[in-house]
Amino acid sequence: MQRGSDRLNVHHDDEMKHQLQGMLRSGHPTRAEGWHDPEPEADDDPDIGHGPTGQPGDAERADEELRSELARHLGRTPFPGKRGALLRTLRERYAPDRLVGMVEQLPDNETYENVQEVMAALGRKPRA
Repeated sequence: MQRGSDRLNVHHDDEMKHQLQGMLRSGHPTRAEGWHDPEPEADDDPDIGHGPTGQPGDAERADEELRSELARHLGRTPFPGKRGALLRTLRERYAPDRLVGMVEQLPDNETYENVQEVMAALGRKPRA
């Protein structure tokens, strides 16, 4: 049902469908001029998709992300283990320098049973 409030008429709408048909079928831009397309995200772009900052729960969310990242890079192999074993595993798996630096601050004489104990030793809130 036409309401008469459309910005485009039927002919213009069909023309736009024809112009977009190649992009819709291929799944990627089909223009020869690259300046028409949005620039892709760079590796060093800041993360901005987490909503406003300073909200309640931001610290818990950051701790949870850190715990997940540590768990992903450490896995289960170095546990139970001391700081040296954790560092060796992180370096073998090319963990980010930020994680290696945090684990380097742990006491060397402690044995850690899991990532939760590592988080507690780092002074971070372990997952409940």
